[in-house]
Amino acid sequence: MKKWLSPFLLIAFFVLSAAAHFAGWDPIIQFILAAISVIFVAGFLGKATENVAHYAGQRLGGFLNATFGNAAELIIAIFLVKEGLFDMVKASLTGSIIGNLLLVLGLSIFAGGTKFKVQSFNVSLAGMNGSLMIVAIIALFVPAVFLNTHSITTSDTQTLSLIVAGILIVAYIAWLIFSMFTHKKYLADVTEDSEEELPHEHTPDWSKGKSILYLVLATVMVAFVSEWLVDTLETFTTRFGLSELFVGAFLVAIIGNAAEHSAAVMLAMKNKIGASVEIAVGSSLQIALFVTPVLVFASYFYGNTMNLVFSTIELLAIGVSVFIAKSIIQDGKTNWYEGLLLLVVYVILGVSFFMV
Repeated sequence: MKKWLSPFLLIAFFVLSAAAHFAGWDPIIQFILAAISVIFVAGFLGKATENVAHYAGQRLGGFLNATFGNAAELIIAIFLVKEGLFDMVKASLTGSIIGNLLLVLGLSIFAGGTKFKVQSFNVSLAGMNGSLMIVAIIALFVPAVFLNTHSITTSDTQTLSLIVAGILIVAYIAWLIFSMFTHKKYLADVTEDSEEELPHEHTPDWSKGKSILYLVLATVMVAFVSEWLVDTLETFTTRFGLSELFVGAFLVAIIGNAAEHSAAVMLAMKNKIGASVEIAVGSSLQIALFVTPVLVFASYFYGNTMNLVFSTIELLAIGVSVFIAKSIIQDGKTNWYEGLLLLVVYVILGVSFFMV
């Protein structure tokens, strides 16, 4: 029954979401159907990525999961940028970063910790990830401080944002070269060759070719559903009196992170916490060091440059998330209580954003 139920629901909600969008149904119904459809499509994307990861290896697999898992956020954000909704874009980026660092990582560590007393991963990788997260904070913090202290003008801020965005993209590409090629063994996962893992856990559901095909198909489906979801956000926000900050930072982010949620938690339950950390932290780094800069350049080509000046609340949320995540992963060991601490911080931020 399970073999046909999930594909059936995936197709059913995708078709319903399409019908609601093109037939002009009530925006709230459109939003609900699109949101549910995104979750199913993201789950499909996560499963396809996991199968591809089997053939590519854990580290590359984690990177692919983070990359294709972020496809939903990136595509949603591009449509928002095109509409000029920069505040919601920044809120969704903030939500993606804190969602991955607190919710995805927290759930993974908690779930894995309930099954295994202590889980370990490469401490060198943890240190590098922590340093990169601090670089991301600096990159977001500097333009905001210089603008708010009136040290530079608004137009200069846009120029500074483009320069910083370019530097971040170069830094991220250099990190990929460092982690995937020159220091691949140095950052290898400690459980990669563990004898405790069962053979059937390594068996993929699909062949290599089918996995790649499904990965492309899932990404295309995410693109369509994301556009339908964005079209309903303004009406949804206005009708329920919610702030763009809360909708972007939590609602859109949770929906968009569905792929990371399923894959990261599932891997942690299989004692592959290194891969889970790679997905959660790697996804946050990708959002901060690559997706955000790409959106800055995208907005420039649309004719209205989005700066890197995030609000004080957003910077605080990202800073707090980086601080607690770095302190928990820096020793290369995790347990269920550390996962709970991450979730506690996420709930605190969620309630605070809702009150705005």
